[in-house]
Amino acid sequence: MALAMARPWKHPKTGIYWLRKAVPEDLRSLVGKREEKRSLKTRDPTEAKRLHLEALTQLEAQWANLRAGPQTLSERDAHELAASVHDHWLALHKDNPSDQAFWPVDLGDKLFPPTPSIWASTGTDLSLTTLDFEDLKRQELEAWCLRQADEHLAFRGLRVDEAGRLRLAKAVAVAVQRASLTLARYARGEFNHLSIEGAHPLRNPGLPPASSAPARRIGFDELVKAWAAEKRPSAKTAYEWQRVVRQFTTFLGHDDAARLTPHDLIAWKGALVESGSQAKTIRDAKLAPIRAILQWAVDNRRLASNPAERVVIDVKTKPSEARRSFTDVEAAIVLKAALAETDPVRRWVPWLCAYSGARVAEICQLRAEDIVQIDGYSCLKIDPEAGPLKTRSSERAVPLHPALIESGFLKFVATVKSGPLFASLPPNRFGSRGGNGTKILGRWVRALGLTDARLAPNHSWRHRLKTLGRRHGLAPDIVDAITGHGRKTVADTYGEFPMEALYRELVKIPAVSLNVSDKDHARTAISPPPKRAKRASKLLSASENP
Repeated sequence: MALAMARPWKHPKTGIYWLRKAVPEDLRSLVGKREEKRSLKTRDPTEAKRLHLEALTQLEAQWANLRAGPQTLSERDAHELAASVHDHWLALHKDNPSDQAFWPVDLGDKLFPPTPSIWASTGTDLSLTTLDFEDLKRQELEAWCLRQADEHLAFRGLRVDEAGRLRLAKAVAVAVQRASLTLARYARGEFNHLSIEGAHPLRNPGLPPASSAPARRIGFDELVKAWAAEKRPSAKTAYEWQRVVRQFTTFLGHDDAARLTPHDLIAWKGALVESGSQAKTIRDAKLAPIRAILQWAVDNRRLASNPAERVVIDVKTKPSEARRSFTDVEAAIVLKAALAETDPVRRWVPWLCAYSGARVAEICQLRAEDIVQIDGYSCLKIDPEAGPLKTRSSERAVPLHPALIESGFLKFVATVKSGPLFASLPPNRFGSRGGNGTKILGRWVRALGLTDARLAPNHSWRHRLKTLGRRHGLAPDIVDAITGHGRKTVADTYGEFPMEALYRELVKIPAVSLNVSDKDHARTAISPPPKRAKRASKLLSASENP
């Protein structure tokens, strides 16, 4: 279906209007794309029509210039094109003219010398340090002027020879020098000269403004360190985000955040999609860290804009892919198998997860001193002193379900005088024992025949507790307090959760019946459909991230 390009196009998600126009076939090789898209940066339909007309006029002029082919550019043409640079430079700094420190007026007249620099051909005994600095600064300014010339030519669709490009760069230098001298007079309080508006009848307001200064190299490592110093993320978050940044810079081929464009982010997203990464992983584990770090840089005036701000990916979970709870039969299979285990990890972690809804990492890092009495109830205390927690609301105490006590859990705790209950699990670099516990239990549960890809060997216990809470009428806010989910409303933050109330609700959940037949066991081991086989295979071999 052909696109409706004669009027502004409204983005269905953001509501912002865009110009969309098909590139004529004879220009596609020059433009490098089949369709031109430009955001009008407004949600107002009336304003969008006005901006659309302006943008369309500029676009048609650009294409007309491209069709005209290579042109020569006279000095007068160059100065007319560069007139807008003068006006923009004044407008950019007029409120605080003394802040203009990028362009040195004492050097501005020395750019693009017609003859070799004097220090390159004389034996005069001058300060080499001063001359080297001045020479480097002159080269920097000349390169900046050439970039401005290229941007103006590209914006207008003009193709000129190298001589014309150089003339335009020189005209940019003259325009900025003249504007900077005016700003110097502003800084001295001298305003009795030509005004900014109307001073240059040749200016073309349709041209893109010159950037205020060439972008200084801003390394991603520099940004990550500064962001981490202020935000103080957990050690695991800092490590994971640094790893993502390294992956991103490897893809880019450089680590300069100042050179980053939205196209770079889109290209990276496309590469991740092609590599088979899940949309949710791309959104939450890849794009989100880069976006957050860049936004911090913008907020702290280290970058002018966030190129990742509007780079998104749709995350649509199919019903056949959604993570689900353990069924009663599946829960019985796992808990019955755990009874026969002598290894404390396989014996007790599934039972504790089943009757508390806790994360596997929270259970794996429990210590003997975390099994406590609170208001007369035996409880497990999930404490950050035992190891890192996922969120602030994760710190909590949960009463032990009667099924745990009857199964002998307190007797097991009594055999550990102090320290970790599951000492056989070594902590990772972040102090968490959950990573190794996840791998051990994941493989063990899968070996029991529970191969449904939607079933997470450890995290599905959290889903199950939520399901049982609804089935048996537990108070939703107390279920959240038990599982350590964040409070959803301001009202939820009022008051406390007495252990008596937590226990009263928790015991509404009946103990799992361990009477499962071989037929029930076989029914849970049905292989996933063929199209899901590859996904299931990955889950069987990969560690779970609860």
